[in-house]
Amino acid sequence: MRVLVGADIGGTKLAIRVAAPDGAIRADVEIPSTGWEAAPVERAARWLLDRVNSVLPAGDEIAALGVGAQGCDTQEHCARLAAAFESSGTAATVVNDAALLVPAAGLASGIGVIAGTGSIAVGAAADGTVLFAGGWGWVLGDEGSAPAIVREATKAALAAYDAGQPDDGLLSQLLAHYGAAEPPGLARAVNDLPTSGSWGPAAPAVFTAAAAGSALALAVVDDAADHLCTLVTRLRARGAAGSTVVVAGSVVIGQPLLADRLRDRLGAAHPDLDLRLLDVPPVAGAVALARAGHQAAGTRATANHL
Repeated sequence: MRVLVGADIGGTKLAIRVAAPDGAIRADVEIPSTGWEAAPVERAARWLLDRVNSVLPAGDEIAALGVGAQGCDTQEHCARLAAAFESSGTAATVVNDAALLVPAAGLASGIGVIAGTGSIAVGAAADGTVLFAGGWGWVLGDEGSAPAIVREATKAALAAYDAGQPDDGLLSQLLAHYGAAEPPGLARAVNDLPTSGSWGPAAPAVFTAAAAGSALALAVVDDAADHLCTLVTRLRARGAAGSTVVVAGSVVIGQPLLADRLRDRLGAAHPDLDLRLLDVPPVAGAVALARAGHQAAGTRATANHL
């Protein structure tokens, strides 16, 4: 059977969905995205095709591939990666992983915001030009992502300690997460392994502290919401179309406090926008892209025969 395949490549996992032409799901898997790099594009295409082929049901053949990929942060890069798939004999549509959110929600236009392992916002102008904001990585930014929240929370907790302020609950939560007895041990634990894989898992400790009344933790969450709202503001200033902001990612979906704070800020800054928390896997958007690409190819083939 010729099937439509969607792939959502994030910072920690790869989701692959295989769908029949009638929409029936034939395979739906998640595996670690270890080893994924968006460049060079030839290697990236082979990396994904190897994993897609390993989960294709016996006898299935890829009719079209839709890909949302972390690291494809310009329209040109996405086009080059799509061309690399084409050179391997696979018709593909490639976008940034945040650009999967709008089609996954069943919308033709809107702004997608991811806050998970990283953070980024993606939209499109009326002429189809793809627009990006954020996504610069947890060292430089990615505010609102799990690693960035932990980075800012650790800085806030240690600054308060330096100022002689009593622990309001944030420091103790971070100490417990990292198994450190004192603030210097926390600093060593965070500094000695400065990776998203080390920092990100501590994010729930920040939200636990905020829920227990930590003003420092709540300020970190509020700042994250401010930054995510700013990403939307920047895209709208550049002409991003649509009336809905579709949000996904492990942090904003898994932590209602961040989602609520973001909703408040969007309501104040952009009262004409609706906020929608994505309630289906983003990989559904990748399948929608594959379907649209396959239909467009069929239309072109029909026109060429006329």
